[in-house]
Amino acid sequence: MKCPYCGDDNTRVIDSRPADDNLAIRRRRQCDVCGKRFTTYEKVEAVPLMVIKKDKTREVYDREKIEQGLIRSFHKRPVSMEDIIKAVDEIEAEIYNKGLREIDSNIIGEIVMNKIKNIDEVAYVRFASVYREFKDADTFMDELKKIISQS
Repeated sequence: MKCPYCGDDNTRVIDSRPADDNLAIRRRRQCDVCGKRFTTYEKVEAVPLMVIKKDKTREVYDREKIEQGLIRSFHKRPVSMEDIIKAVDEIEAEIYNKGLREIDSNIIGEIVMNKIKNIDEVAYVRFASVYREFKDADTFMDELKKIISQS
């Protein structure tokens, strides 16, 4: 690591400690040439996850979209914001655990639907009606029949 004061490569770490809720390491360094001290931060470089949308365009994964979709689905339902955030965390973990650099939006949608189904059936039907783009009452009723038969 180059010294920001004199530009020399001879620096050493004199102290290390976790930072940003263990998402980074704060290192206190000292230059062996000029003796000045400075701080550096070390973070994991995350490779962005790309989502392949229905129209085959790609965009960077956005946790906020899942969170907003769940908030709309659980609107006026007996589900706390803490439970919604926990569900989003679990959904996100499942997405990242697949180890893919690109993922189809329909895979994300199925993961979300499976999670919602276990929390609240009304929210599940709300989400499914938007996600599956129900065209008429018959397709809506078919989905309801599936839920009733599984209960």
